[in-house]
Amino acid sequence: MFYAGLALNGLAIGCVAALAAVGLLATYRVTGVFNIAFGAIAVFCAYVMWQCVRVWRMPVSVSALLVLGIVAPGIGLVLERLVYRPLRRSGASGLLVATLGVLVLQLGLVFLLWGGRSYVDAPSLLPAGDVRLVGTLRLSNATIVELCVVALVAGLLTVLLKATRVGLMVRAVVDDRDLAEALVPADRLAAGGWAFGSFLAGLAGVLWAPIYHLDPYSLTLTVLETMGVAVLARLTSLPVAVGAALAIGVAQTELTAVHPAERWQGLVDAFHTNLFVLVLFAALMVVPRLGVRGSGAGGGVAGGLGGLQRPGARRTSRSDLVGRLPFGALSLVLTLPLFFDPADLRAALAVPALAVVFVSLVVATGYAGQISLGQAGYAGLGALFMAKLAEGGTPWLVALFLGPLLVVPIGWVTGYPAIHRRGLYLALTTFATAAVVARFVFAQPVFVGGLAIARPRGFTDDHWFYGLELACLVLALLLVRSLHTGPLGRALVALRDSEPAALSAGVDVRRLKVFVFACAAGLAGLGGALTTLAAQAFNPTDFDPVQGMVWFAAVAVWGVDSAMAAVVGAAALVAVDVGTVQGVSGLLIGVGAVLLGRFPGGISALVQRAGDWLGTPPRRSVGERRLSPAGRALAAQLRERRAE
Repeated sequence: MFYAGLALNGLAIGCVAALAAVGLLATYRVTGVFNIAFGAIAVFCAYVMWQCVRVWRMPVSVSALLVLGIVAPGIGLVLERLVYRPLRRSGASGLLVATLGVLVLQLGLVFLLWGGRSYVDAPSLLPAGDVRLVGTLRLSNATIVELCVVALVAGLLTVLLKATRVGLMVRAVVDDRDLAEALVPADRLAAGGWAFGSFLAGLAGVLWAPIYHLDPYSLTLTVLETMGVAVLARLTSLPVAVGAALAIGVAQTELTAVHPAERWQGLVDAFHTNLFVLVLFAALMVVPRLGVRGSGAGGGVAGGLGGLQRPGARRTSRSDLVGRLPFGALSLVLTLPLFFDPADLRAALAVPALAVVFVSLVVATGYAGQISLGQAGYAGLGALFMAKLAEGGTPWLVALFLGPLLVVPIGWVTGYPAIHRRGLYLALTTFATAAVVARFVFAQPVFVGGLAIARPRGFTDDHWFYGLELACLVLALLLVRSLHTGPLGRALVALRDSEPAALSAGVDVRRLKVFVFACAAGLAGLGGALTTLAAQAFNPTDFDPVQGMVWFAAVAVWGVDSAMAAVVGAAALVAVDVGTVQGVSGLLIGVGAVLLGRFPGGISALVQRAGDWLGTPPRRSVGERRLSPAGRALAAQLRERRAE
């Protein structure tokens, strides 16, 4: 049954989604970079708008001019000048990780400036009232304005890119920037593209904040879910993106009129409120390849591991567990909380649990070369399965390990999309998987309502439970070591470095990819179960998909191919969160991820290079190398006399 009145109401949601999709496509068409930080820019601008109107008491029109005319485009210009342009000019890769760093950085600013608080009084730019169409049908003035803005923006952008000299220059810059720089102002075109895309991101955030409540993670995820519209358009067709966004908005409101049997009503409501994330997931499963320039589906300029791998990682054969990081010192630091007072120990309980999740990212990305943004979903499923098993009568200690084991088959099934995907395509697929799990499982009271969380018998004391966490972390590290040594380790290194080479060497790439995803999912499930037991409550926000992006960026900053670096990163992240105000850790992770393209391998690689430099003896001159041992000793004595 089709209801025209509901369809007209759905146009408002569809228009904002269309603006967001047009902004993503505009940035990509002009710069060649898929801006995953789009949602964070939208949220930041929405908070600035709220600050201007509700706190500083500025008129809405003046605030809109400030936010949309200065702040939003200014963010794009700053990002292009300080982040993306240096990466391109230096030849550094890792633009995908840089966009993740920008997302984490801006979310950190939101938490630092506004404390991450949610607001329900976001100001609206659109006029009130409505217009009568036919009979009882009425169309709001706000929807009329939004439709006009969408038509104007999409039409002008289409004409600009297809029928003007500017469009020709843009295509030349994106296809071969090095060749085009001698003929066209490539930097100015890229700056204009980032400014325009950031303007549309700010506009989408400001328009969507009054419809949904203003919340850092929730609103960011809502905006990011509109990426499904861009995927349907294969990152190329603006008309398809606009049409798909309007159709999804209409379908979302039409679902409110569906009233099945009571036991199915919750599922219909979930479809109604989460239709965009379903479209994102379905589009990534159906669309054979994105319109990404470069190698492979989802490769391109934004794909690949980029600066994640440490220099020389292909030549190393030692397990990172016995690498250059001080394992003994780290073990001492991790055991110190056993001697803390109860208040300090309570904060330290998060370290081993988070470290296990981080180690799962090392397995998926560092060892197999597969970018995974969906570990938060696996972690939450591990916690949920553990709690459900315990409620069913399974002893808690058994449920702690059995719950994560049940996540392994899910990781096996969801790992199949990774067989033919890399880079951006794989990142979006894993993110969509986590978003679907968060919306349809963690946000549904039928699954998570009334969960009673209790620690295993004998581990109710924080000190004993922390010891149990350390034991689980050691087991995780031993599993990682087994994956990184022997024939399996060599196969993983070959897979990470070059899939064609691994295939030619007889490696079953398809099965190995799925196996790695399954192992990583199980480890993430164990970390999630420990997180829930440490807090003694299942909190869906702990496993938000945006939180998973933050985790990935943190592991990348510390060194995605080093399990020990991941453990250090988890401890550092918790220490910063506890010792400083909320938002500082996001700022630090964001800055580190943005700089990752210039310092490949992250902090662990920097430490390794510093150790190599300090431990390398000074080079002797060519003439000195020709001397006999006695001659070199005499030359050393002469140098000492000259120094005196």
